[in-house]
Formats: sequence, structure tokens, C-alpha cells
Amino acid sequence: MLKQDELKDGSRSADRSIPNSTDPHTEDSTASLADKVGSMSLNASSAKGATTGDSAGTGTVSLDDFDLNDMDDPLAGFEAQRSGIKDLSLKEQFLNPTESNIESLQTLLAARIREGSGETLFEIGVEEDGTPMNLTDAEYQTALATVRTAASAVDAEVAIMYEKNSGLSPSPSTQADHKENTDAPVIPEQTTDGDQVIFKTSYAMIRKIPKSVEELLELRVAVVGNVDAGKSTLLGVLTKGVLDDGRGKARVNLFRHKHEIDSGRTSSVGMEILGFDAKSQPVPTVSHGRNAPWDEICGKAAKVLSFIDLAGHERYLKTTVFGMTGCAPDFVMLMIGSNAGIVGMTKEHLGLSLALGVPVLVVITKIDMCPPNVLENTVKQLTKILKSAGCRKIPMFVKSHEDVVVTAGNFVSERICPIFQVSNVTGEGLDLLKNFLNILPISQKYNKDEPVEYQITDTFSVPFVGTVVSGVVMNGIVHAGDQLYLGPDGNGAFQMVTVKSIQRKRLNVPLACAGQSASFGLKKIRRSTIRKGMVMLDKETTPPPRGCREFEAEILVLYHSTTIGHKYQAMLHCGAVRQTARVLAMDKPDQILRTGDRATVRFQFLQPAYLKIGARLIFREGRTKGIGKVSKIVA
Repeated sequence: MLKQDELKDGSRSADRSIPNSTDPHTEDSTASLADKVGSMSLNASSAKGATTGDSAGTGTVSLDDFDLNDMDDPLAGFEAQRSGIKDLSLKEQFLNPTESNIESLQTLLAARIREGSGETLFEIGVEEDGTPMNLTDAEYQTALATVRTAASAVDAEVAIMYEKNSGLSPSPSTQADHKENTDAPVIPEQTTDGDQVIFKTSYAMIRKIPKSVEELLELRVAVVGNVDAGKSTLLGVLTKGVLDDGRGKARVNLFRHKHEIDSGRTSSVGMEILGFDAKSQPVPTVSHGRNAPWDEICGKAAKVLSFIDLAGHERYLKTTVFGMTGCAPDFVMLMIGSNAGIVGMTKEHLGLSLALGVPVLVVITKIDMCPPNVLENTVKQLTKILKSAGCRKIPMFVKSHEDVVVTAGNFVSERICPIFQVSNVTGEGLDLLKNFLNILPISQKYNKDEPVEYQITDTFSVPFVGTVVSGVVMNGIVHAGDQLYLGPDGNGAFQMVTVKSIQRKRLNVPLACAGQSASFGLKKIRRSTIRKGMVMLDKETTPPPRGCREFEAEILVLYHSTTIGHKYQAMLHCGAVRQTARVLAMDKPDQILRTGDRATVRFQFLQPAYLKIGARLIFREGRTKGIGKVSKIVA
């Protein structure tokens, strides 16, 4: 069983929903802060809690009361001053649900939900500083009812992800019953054994109820792996709610072309969605005997995972790389067939994920048909690769719902790599994977306050609508009716276009925010004038945007059979940009690059493209591979 103190160095999460109570520095700073708070003179009428302000009958907390040099975290003083320190612990607020205590919990939950972009994983039974509350069963039920009351006041729902008893492990008979009922992640209720009392704690997912579709939480997960690893089949099982028959029944609904159905191999970028409601239950994908449409799923969901089904065959590597860079996935799900092991494109896709800095989770499939010794060899091989100097990941095998909660809460560290073992035929391990996807945190890398930037990944011509573009809003907020720059064209120029309508997951919405994938209907422009890799920018961008042909980048050559010199050409991927670039110059004295070399190289595009300084890029040509960052825009 995974424990919190096993997470080392970079694997610790910034998510405060799973605090680390074993850190001596945290305890020292907390004790120091508690001593200072306890020494303040608070009136008897301040039982509701001391606040920052001059209200009658309460003590006033000043920044002078905190010696910031005595704290491990100097910002803790400012946080305490800003939020107002309560003389009541969380446990007392839980067990005494007075009006003031409920309001205090509402403020806490609202801040945590806002910090988590609409949801938070809340631990009931542990104080904010990691001190256990030691709740008996009756006290735990009271605390849970108090949390539900406070959550309902901020328009949120509470769902228990995992309950556990501290102090005594469950009996063998209880464990056997729990294994039979895999849908119930709850260990039996509190009991006593002699003089020892069992205390209860739980992890609760508190998720805000969206008032409209534009408030829908969205995560993009790229699904990669070698050919025949079971990528499309797993997505069919997850999103359609039916198990596979071992002969490809579940994957048929995901294919877009006839030749994909005939061969059973994906050749294009497929999209599927999985919705969870505010109570963390999967949204039904079958309605009245048919597959539920996307708009119906999104209408009932509070959080949607968009799966980007990418090709596994080496022939379609260009399409896979474009899906990884252009679709801006938040996470990567690497599929490995247990019977085949780590072969073919598996290492390529893992390396691509590491180069782009995207967190990776691994799913080992087909465990129902794999001999135990072969599965063991696959697991050993995978563990060795993840621990190697190139990956530096911490493999964590998820085998229980407690593992799910601990791993998902710390997944954003990018050091942890969760590993699941599933069967699409028997359904083994699918409940753990679904629970993990439900708890996955929302990325924080998008900014709604910056000027609009929208990357185009595909174009369509829709009857009675006109030209439609799809892509991801990287920054800002786009409203229907906005005027935006579109470009660059063949001359590097941008033109002004009007956004006629906006759709998210096939639902009409009035706006699209940063981090969301959306489709825009454009006014009075032909589809032939738009290509993948173009961008749409804020009309007030100054100076007016121009496309660039030449730029400099700091690169690392991962592999090349001979040498790279002047006029060398390779396919370059940078965000939604995918086109051939030529080497013009480099800062090497001999003007030659070999495998493992680092250099600043000047590239030239065949057509103008829009790039930003600091953007990650990947270039490849045959077996040649390299990664880098844009350091300067030349012309």
C-alpha cells in the first residue's frame, strides 16, 4: 500500500488536500504560529474566531504579531493575515456547526475550489497542518454532514472517494468482502478492539455544479502506445460503457475511416469524451438504446475528459506528433500490451511525452490473456525504463482506491508515474482507472487575463454555416461576435475575421476561455485560405502581428546517424505548427552537429508561421530526432 511518506523529492505535490504531517519543519513552523496565536488576547466573545479587522468584540491580528524570520515559509504570515486566523480548529468547526463555523468552512471550500479550477480533493479527519483529528464514527458522520452543508452553500457536491480506519487494519474476512465488491472503495465502519478505538478519515471530492456549459471542467488526455496495444479498445470500453469481446467490438465506434475498420488500426486523430457529474459518477453514455450524443453528455456533466486517440503505427508518426503538440494535452496515457511488452513505438511515444514535459500515466492491457511470467517480465522492463537516467520517474503500481487517491493528488509533480493493469474483456482494473481519471487535477498553466491566442488544429466547411476552425484557446477569452486577427498567410500577413458562433463539445456557447478546446464559425472567409498551424490573436495586439520565416532555437540532437550541417532539412513541430524547416547557421566552430550535441541553430521555414519565444519544438527526419526551445525571432 502506498503511503504519503514514500513520495520523495520532486514527487511531493503542491496540492494541500493531502498534507504531509511527518515533516518536522512544517510542525515547527506550525507550532511557532500556534504559540503566537495562542498568546494573543482574544475576548471571550471571540469564540467564533479572531478575524482581521476592527469589528467589535474580537481581537485584531496584525502583521507585527508574526516574526517572519522564525517561519520556514515567510508567506505563511501574509496568508494568515489575509484569510483571518480562527481560534477554532477544523475539528471544532466540523463538530459545532454554528452559523459562523459554517460560514468559515464556506470560505475555506470556496478558496480551495477556486484554487483547483472548480474542484478540490478534501481530507476529512486531518487538520490543515496535517494533525489527525481522531474522529470516532459518530463524530465523523457529524463532520461529513457539516462539510456537505457548507459545500451546498457554495453550489458544490461532495463525493467520498475513499474512507479508511486509522489504528487498526480490517479483518481478513472484511478484506475478502471488499475484494468481491470492487465498486465500493469504503473499508468497514469504525469498531473497537479492547481499549483501542478506531478513528475514521476520508478523502472527499468537492466539485462545483456548473451553471452552464462554459463552466464545464475539461481535461485533455492523449492516448499513445505501440500498434495493437489496445488504445482504441480501451477508449471504447471507457466511453461507451460496454466490455470488449476480444475481437474489436468496442473500438468500432471510434474509427473515422473505412480502412481503419478493415485493418483495426487508427490512422487519424480521433476524439472521444468521458463525463463525470458533480457527484463524481460517470455520465451514462447510452441513452434509449443508442450512444448518447456529446451535447447530452456535456449537459449532465460537471467535468469532461477529452481523449485524443492517436495512431500507434510508425507510418503515422507525423500525425501522432502533431496530436501531441497541437492538441495541447494535459496528460498522456501510455498503453502497453502485456503480452508484447515495450516494443516498437512505445519508447518513441514515451520520449515524446518527456520532451514536451507532459505528465505520463501507464496502462498495461490484455492481462486476461497474458501468462504470469510474461506479465512479470513486462513490468520489470517498464520499471527499469522509468527509473533510468533519461526518465527519472517514480513508478507507482495502483492496486487499491487508496493508491488512486494518493497518486492522483500528487500526479502534478511530474515525477510520479502511476501504472494500471487492466483487461478490456473481463473489466479488471477499469474501476481504479475511472476513479483516477475522475480525481485528476485541472492544469493551471492557462491565463484568462492575457490577450487572446487560439491555435487552429483543423478546418471544416459546414453546409449552411460556412468555414469552421477547431483548436485550443491558449490565452484569454473569446466571445461570439469578437473580431480577431487570423494568420499568417503565405506572405506572413494577418487579416481581421469575425467569430460568428462558438461550440464546445458540439454545444453552442457564448464564449470560450483559456485552456478549453472549441470550434469557431467564421464570417466571410474561404476554407482554402486557412491551414492547420495558423493562429487567431487579439485585435488590439500591438504591434500588429507578423509571421516569421527565420528564428533561432537552442536544440539538443537526440539521434542522428551521421552529421547535421548547412541546408539540412527536417520536419519541425512547434505547437500547432508542422512544416519543413532548413538549417541556416549554428554556433558550432565546425558548423556540424552530431548525436548528443547542443547548439543554438538558426532555422528557416518554407512558409511563414507564428512562433513565441520559449515555445518547445521537436524536429525529426527519418530516424533523426531533436528537441529544443525557441530563443529568438529573426524575421
